[in-house]
Amino acid sequence: MVKVELYDTTLRDGAQSEGISFSVVDKLHIAQKLDELGIHYIEGGWPGSNPKDAEFFEKARGLSLKKAQVVVFGSTRRRGIKAEEDSNLVMLVEAGVKVATIVGKSSDLQVTRVLKASLEENLSMIADSVKYLKSNRLTVFLDAEHYFDGYKSDANYALKTLEVAAEAGADCLVLCDTNGGALPDEITKAVKAAAKVTSVPLGIHCHNDGGLALANTLAAIKAGANHVQGTINGYGERCGNANLCTVIAALKLKMGIDCITDEQLGKLTEVSHFVSEAANLVPDPFSPYVGASAFSHKAGYHMDGITKWPDAYQHIVPEKVGNRQRTVVSDQSGKRNIIHKAKELGIDLSTDAKETQGLLKHIKFLESRGFQYDNAEASFELLLHRAKPDYKPPFELVDFMVVVESKRRASTRKAAEEMLSEAIVKVKVGKEIIHTAAEGDGPVNALDRALRKALLQFYPSLKQVKLVDYKVRILEESTGTESQVRVLIESGDGVDEWCTVGGSTNIIEASWLALADGLEYWLLKHKA
Repeated sequence: MVKVELYDTTLRDGAQSEGISFSVVDKLHIAQKLDELGIHYIEGGWPGSNPKDAEFFEKARGLSLKKAQVVVFGSTRRRGIKAEEDSNLVMLVEAGVKVATIVGKSSDLQVTRVLKASLEENLSMIADSVKYLKSNRLTVFLDAEHYFDGYKSDANYALKTLEVAAEAGADCLVLCDTNGGALPDEITKAVKAAAKVTSVPLGIHCHNDGGLALANTLAAIKAGANHVQGTINGYGERCGNANLCTVIAALKLKMGIDCITDEQLGKLTEVSHFVSEAANLVPDPFSPYVGASAFSHKAGYHMDGITKWPDAYQHIVPEKVGNRQRTVVSDQSGKRNIIHKAKELGIDLSTDAKETQGLLKHIKFLESRGFQYDNAEASFELLLHRAKPDYKPPFELVDFMVVVESKRRASTRKAAEEMLSEAIVKVKVGKEIIHTAAEGDGPVNALDRALRKALLQFYPSLKQVKLVDYKVRILEESTGTESQVRVLIESGDGVDEWCTVGGSTNIIEASWLALADGLEYWLLKHKA
């Protein structure tokens, strides 16, 4: 069976993605997770480039990794200096790890126009650097930068850079599509050419500028590469790198290459989301295999097929990668969607019940008014409960009023020109009607405060619930200020988060409905 080594460069290449900045602690935690996933090599960074990476290698010595090896990254020696006198190469030796990756140029044009060196001098820089690191008992990988562009420009020279690295003792030659512009057939041709001039193992490192990083990576493996570089979630400079989450799943589930165990594969979604959180980015719901929408089903026609045969509209079993099937309910749905979704939530609905048909009709009506339940699962669950005759809501909305004024009670405000937002809310709890008022930073915040002020008297535990995110979408811009508005509110209690929706031609009413759903859902879940 073909063996493939997995090399993760999230902590270096991934950190070059716009908007990402990992702390040293983040990098240590990510490295631990990558080890649990079964990654063979974890590139920690370039200690010569910044103090943070140098600190990482100091602290990485305390990591208890079961399988992975931490790799230090650098470049070939500089022009006109001996390898042993190059401070960047010396830092690689002193990093305290057993594996080093150095980048060397494999494109004649990159050498002459960017490096400003002669072609022969570049070959010496590669050979000298590899020999120096090998003399210090390091395993050495050469990242042959711009190899595929170089192969198109001057194939003989590109191959010569690999030959000199191999002769110097390199343990793996990683062919890089640095600009991300190669096509799969070009990858195949250039990898096969490399395999003819050296017996040293070949690797592949692809960027995604042409949207082909995954395809190019798999093409390289089929052509003979057995070392794969990439990043979790495809993070990286410009359009990113090959997404290791997708690569790993494709290798194991599509190509039958056991690069990690079945148990480790089941952690794929967890690791993907963990790295997203560390990067302070929202996980991409549409990411293959690990995205929240990767196995979601919205069309009633599709849901009917899934109910009869799970493989009808799914290419793998979601649980294999730690994900799950989701049923999305919308105006595109049929009764089976509602029944299946209700079953997921532990609510039993009969396939022949008139209530189910009535509920479907009601949902389609609400969606025509701006509601959408694709991502507002908390509001959908409330709809299911409200459709049951024995459901008693924890509170009922009676009415509300919002006042927004300028330059009133200026002495109580930070500045006279600030706007004043005040909400007056009336709700019913049991047989009692509560009438409260509150000011806020804007009308929605005022509504939120007034509603909580009324409910906290009966449900003091609601103080745990916080508004996490607030989104507004105009649905029909052509109708101007009369447009339908959809409001999505994400709430959380420090442990869980949930999303609710409101729709109306009035943004305040839409917000009011979404706010109230968020609180009612929490009370329902906690049986308050």
